[in-house]
Amino acid sequence: MTRQRFLAGIRVLDLSQYIPGPLATRQLADLGADVIKIEPPQGDPMRRFMQAGDGAPSPVYQHLNRGKRILKLDLKSTKHQQCLEKLIIDADILLESYRPGARDILNKLNPRLIHCSLSGYGQTGPYRGRAGHDLNYAALAGIPHCNGNGEQPAMVFPPLVDHAGAMQASVAMLAALQGRHNSGEGTWLDISLFESGLSWQYLPLLVDGMEAGQSLLSGGAACYNLYQCADGKYFSLGAIETHFWENFCEVLERPDWVARQYESMPQAELLAEVTELIQRQPLAYWQQRLDQIDCCFEALLHADDIGQHPQVQARQSLSKSGPGYPGWINQATVTVDENLISIASAEDAIWK
Repeated sequence: MTRQRFLAGIRVLDLSQYIPGPLATRQLADLGADVIKIEPPQGDPMRRFMQAGDGAPSPVYQHLNRGKRILKLDLKSTKHQQCLEKLIIDADILLESYRPGARDILNKLNPRLIHCSLSGYGQTGPYRGRAGHDLNYAALAGIPHCNGNGEQPAMVFPPLVDHAGAMQASVAMLAALQGRHNSGEGTWLDISLFESGLSWQYLPLLVDGMEAGQSLLSGGAACYNLYQCADGKYFSLGAIETHFWENFCEVLERPDWVARQYESMPQAELLAEVTELIQRQPLAYWQQRLDQIDCCFEALLHADDIGQHPQVQARQSLSKSGPGYPGWINQATVTVDENLISIASAEDAIWK
């Protein structure tokens, strides 16, 4: 277990709420960091998101904050401000998701501190103080145009930009830790959720015709698509390589489709032909015929079915509290702390 806890001895202060910041620091907690989440007296609003009927914290909140210690502070109180300052002096990383504000006091308290500001649009520019959520950042990056059926833009779920920002923040904080090891100096990281989503938009920005339903990867090709079966269930086909498409066409006894793989897109006529054939039989029929064929075929699972999949079970990818750490380290699953511990006082957080 100790060989998986690379960040043991690193203290992180998390002053963020909702999804992006808590997920970013949760990834550090999974790898052994001591994360103290600072919340207002009423708690993170995420506590009430999809809240259980018994008044327990939301399972989503618990998942995003597993392995952390939770401390409630009223930062309008001078005493609590002083407690936070003491925590900052002893911290390695501080992540906050406030709109742009003063940085000087943090540098004076702890010049070795890695300060990550994770905000909607960044600390500069005309949008620096503008409020927003995932949908707004995605819209500005053009992401909804790349989803849906091609006739109208579609929302993306789970919220893509929130998760892209969390990943960007966690990678940047880890890089800054290495940078501090080399220089001995702290760093201020200005991470924008909008720019994190924008950074994943290189395909539509660099290649024409990448909107929904128009290209190979966005629904315009028969070899790379979702198909509905006779029972209303769906499967995915990712036969981009020619030999995978050939194998698929062979099973369906349609060798005439092989040469049509890269017809001009969107391939409305070919898509209609494949769709019509697939809709003749239920999913179980296609699973029996295609599961063992090398053609990049997978059934589209509902959330309730994912935990029963043999690959998920073999990798121990899910537990009762949700997805685990997304990978193995030293040929073993990563043991994560699924508990949240409430800290009675700031003094407990400082000295323990």
